Parts: sequence; structure tokens; C-alpha cells
Amino acid sequence: MSRRLSDEEYQKTLSFRLRQWLDGTKDPFLDVVEMKPQEIVIEDKAGQERRRKERSQVYEQVYDLKNNREMKWFQRIYRVLSVLFCIFLVVMLLFAVSGLPTFGDPANPANNEVSERYIEKGLQETGAVNIVTGMILDYRAFDTLGESHVLFIATCTVLILLRTDKKYGKDTIEYKEANDRTHEPKNDVILQTVAKILVPPIIIFGIYVILGGHLGPGGGFSGGAVIGAGLILYVNAFGFAKTERFFTAKTYKIMSFSALACYSLAKSYSFYTGANHIESVIPLGTPGAILSSGLILILNICVGIVVAGTMYTFYVMFRKGGY
Repeated sequence: MSRRLSDEEYQKTLSFRLRQWLDGTKDPFLDVVEMKPQEIVIEDKAGQERRRKERSQVYEQVYDLKNNREMKWFQRIYRVLSVLFCIFLVVMLLFAVSGLPTFGDPANPANNEVSERYIEKGLQETGAVNIVTGMILDYRAFDTLGESHVLFIATCTVLILLRTDKKYGKDTIEYKEANDRTHEPKNDVILQTVAKILVPPIIIFGIYVILGGHLGPGGGFSGGAVIGAGLILYVNAFGFAKTERFFTAKTYKIMSFSALACYSLAKSYSFYTGANHIESVIPLGTPGAILSSGLILILNICVGIVVAGTMYTFYVMFRKGGY
């Protein structure tokens, strides 16, 4: 049985020094290797000119395409391989297209029982007169939920990459330039008059497209894009100072989170009841009425909020890097 070492004996062993080095508590080379502070080198003009000539000579020898054989062979091989790859890609695409079914054939895979179910029983099962909306927000609502989250994640990425740093004081020139206050519209009468006339109808039309998505052409994506375009026109006419009175970064975060949470909870309930064959208590309503189609109207509103906020946020971040 080995004898237990005392603290003084253990501190003299190699394992103790190795453990100190691994833990970073002591550098084994400290006070052992001769160390001198680095001197600041001030290069004269002759040395700078000599270094510039040496660098230019290296570039001329390496990138001299007329006399460099390696570069010549590399370019030739690169061109040949590029042509061969393009030919191979074209042949593969043509081969894949040749195997597609004949256009208009009733036996095509596209004409299966899924599309027949959408067309024949879509109105009965979803309550939406617009078959496309019923398919997107009922039969395939899980895909639409993923698309809405993709928009939200894309906005977060743009916020991370393009947001300006607010380390400057509010009264400094740097702060004003960072917040784009110097680029606000200066009493552009024509643009502001046109915006006063067009922005309210644009917003109202976007709301109409969202609310009527289950009754006709439209929906959350198209209506949200219309509202986002109206917000962009308003900020171009009246500037960020007036727009931020009712739409800020905090407003966008609350709206997007609430819309995505409402969408997720609503469709989770729908998925659960449908997967477990439980009767849903949400009525479909009378087809053709504004309050119909079950959850589709609510989901359209949620998608429209996310799309409108995302469009405006993208523009604001690319314009000045923040609200």
C-alpha cells in the first residue's frame, strides 16, 4: 500500500506541476524563459519602398498569367471541367424531364384522391368557399405554421445582422446618422399628399383581403403584404419619427409573438382533436358568411399580422438599421 504524501512533498512532484498547468494556475515557463518586451519598429521610407517592390515582384511572379505555367494549366482545366459539368447537369435534367408523366393525363399522380378530397369535400369540412385557403389553413395548416415561423426567424436574423449599435449619445452627430434622422423627408408636399390619400385605402384594402380570404381570392399572406406596403409608403412620406408613434420594435415583437402563439395554440387544438377523432366544438358557420370556416378566419389574421410586420421590419432594418 502506497504512503500518502504530505502537502510539501506533493507540491514537488511532476503530477502537481502538471495539474497546475492544466488548471491554468501557474505557467511552467514563467520566470524560466527569458522574455523581453517587443520594441516598436519604425520603418523608414526606403524600407517601405523596398517592401512594396518585393510585394509587387511576388504578385507579378505568382499571378503572371503569360509566363506562369501552373496558372495557365489551372485555367485550362477549370474551363474544361466547367463545360463538362454544365453538359452533365443539362443531360441529367433532360433525362429527369423525359421521365415526367404526360401533361393532362387523368392518371397522373397529381390527379389523385387528395386533390379530389379538397375539391369535393373542402367546403363541407372546412367551411371555406375559397378552396385554396381551406387547403392552406386547414388541411395543410402545419406547413403554413412553419412558413410563418420562417418569416419570424428571418426577421430576427436581419435584426441581429443589421441593427445599429446604440452606444452614441442622443445629441451627437453619430447618433443622428445611425438613426437616419438626417435622411427624413423634408416637407415633400407631393409625396405626403399622395400618402395621405393612398395609405388609408391601402390599409383598409389589406384588412379586407385578410378578412375575406376564406370567401374569395386573398388571405393572410397577400393582405399582410398590402398592409406592409402601406406602412412603407407612410414611413417614406412622413419619416420614422411619426411612424414610431404607433409602430416600434416593441410593437412588432408583441404582435408577432401574439400572432404566432395564437396560431400555434389554435392549430395544436385542431391537430389534437383531429388526430384523436374528437369532435371539435368550433362551429364552421354558414359558408359565404364573414364569420365562418371555423379557425381559418383567425389564422388568416395571425398570418397577416406576421407578414405585414415582417415586410416593414425588413425595410426599416435595410434603411437605417433599427426603429
